Amino acid sequence: YQRRVRDCFVVITIFLSFFLSPTTALKHMSSDKRRKSSGKQDDSGRKFKGRGNSDAMDVDTSERYSGKASIFDRLDRDTKEGPLKSVEGWIIFIRGVHDEATEEDINDKFSVYGSIKNLQMPLDRRTGYVKGYAMVEYETRVEAEKAIKEANNSLFMKKTINVDWAFSRAK
Repeated sequence: YQRRVRDCFVVITIFLSFFLSPTTALKHMSSDKRRKSSGKQDDSGRKFKGRGNSDAMDVDTSERYSGKASIFDRLDRDTKEGPLKSVEGWIIFIRGVHDEATEEDINDKFSVYGSIKNLQMPLDRRTGYVKGYAMVEYETRVEAEKAIKEANNSLFMKKTINVDWAFSRAK
């Protein structure tokens, strides 16, 4: 008799643990109930969790850009095509620079058109020679235009160089 009671007790505990445990309860839950309990979803069934979920955020978006916060700084942009001034001056781009040219050679050639504010001539790390281009910065637009007009398609160290604006608006 005791053995039957004990066997019955074991069967009842297994039965109750099976139906009352959380993991088995989740398995028996319908898929619709699981979707609702696990966060926000879109029409395709993708789940949204974490910081990007707008329901979880405590930000009032209607007042986010109210008052002075809605005024942003804007760059003055003309619709005209042409060169753009860099932060400090007018930069021209020189292509076709000879491999063995030095900054002094470029400086001598382009200082004729105006005072050079900055000169950059990148070198190849592997060979140590010039990469084939240079950038010269002038204070005024007039000096840069003069350099472009007179030095474009000219010979420099037995090579033809092309000179144009480094920064310009797209056509």
